[in-house]
Amino acid sequence: MDGGKIRTYSGGVNQSGVRAHNERLLLSVIQRHGALSGVELARHMGLTPPAVSTMLRKLETEGFLQRGEPVRGKVGKPSIPMTLNPEGALSIGLKVGRRSADLLLLDFVGNVRDVLHATYDYPLPETVFAFLRDGIQSLCFNLPQALRDRLCGIGIAAPFELWKWNDIEGDDAEKFRSWKDVNFQHEVSTFSDIPVFMINDATAACRAEHLFGRGKEFRDYAYFFVGSFIGGGIVLNHTVFEGNQGNAGALGSMRATGPMGESHQLIDVASIHVLETRLIEAGLNPDMLWAQPQDWSALARYVDPWIGQTAQELAKASLSVCSVLDFEAIVIDGAFPASVRGELVERVRRYIVNQDTRGLITPKIEAGTIGTNAREIGAASSPMFRQFFLDTNAGLSSL
Repeated sequence: MDGGKIRTYSGGVNQSGVRAHNERLLLSVIQRHGALSGVELARHMGLTPPAVSTMLRKLETEGFLQRGEPVRGKVGKPSIPMTLNPEGALSIGLKVGRRSADLLLLDFVGNVRDVLHATYDYPLPETVFAFLRDGIQSLCFNLPQALRDRLCGIGIAAPFELWKWNDIEGDDAEKFRSWKDVNFQHEVSTFSDIPVFMINDATAACRAEHLFGRGKEFRDYAYFFVGSFIGGGIVLNHTVFEGNQGNAGALGSMRATGPMGESHQLIDVASIHVLETRLIEAGLNPDMLWAQPQDWSALARYVDPWIGQTAQELAKASLSVCSVLDFEAIVIDGAFPASVRGELVERVRRYIVNQDTRGLITPKIEAGTIGTNAREIGAASSPMFRQFFLDTNAGLSSL
């Protein structure tokens, strides 16, 4: 980079950003089902093979698709499956967390090309934007120009009303409240021309699971991501639904009841910060929870009861969301080791059996697969999704 502004893409990616419906549909079908021939795509899309063939040639020429190995052994000419080209588009994803920020470079098929990590006591604006500015320079430094030209955007995943999610006192408290007046797009524009796409952090995690994890198995489902604060997302008609104001699936704000019958939100009783508090009360350093690679086995005395409480709350919350929408599944993931996720999901399955399910169809309880990096991966996928893939709920959020 030349020390000036970090420039936007300049190749085939810098189209208007509004691709034809059928092209978006074709890319979405391949993203969901994998390599497909022209005939198979025509069948999935309900179009004629010649129409599909024309789109395939166009998208291959533009660099978004590539040819697979010919499939032989059938009558007639060998069929040639088409797949997404990993280098068809690249994007950058930033996750703004309570204790850390992560920045990564993602390719068109969901491979993480590079990742950067920063920790802090609290995510103050100047700290986060300095990390983003320097991080973009670092991620792009070794990229050949042809790949820099394929950058399609920066996705930023942050909690809704970030300025309210803190327990800071003193001078830093005033700095933290300044998030209320921060315009992310404007701040990024001071050092980069790459377009910015904002998304709620838990919704971003849901999108990562939907595009690159188990989301392909279900049509409609709710998603819980257990981080420092629990959050969630919802998927309708095979698409993550963000809502009219981008805050659909705010599952962490669901009502919960404390041990004395007092009213709480789900974030108060089913988040990792609850476990952090217990460790601090026991005289232990909660940073142990975030050390990489994650291993909580030495904290089993504290982790096990936390899993039990969180599972009970998730069992109740899972049925509550199903009373509003008829979800076929509940997918659970979080910023914890895979072994903790497995135990948590298994206990939710056991506890939900004992809940009052009158008038409800009990959903499947399933484990997510993306894990700790889900929020930044989902953030990075947001520019790609909005520019190249089909949002089957596009009409719902504008009604």
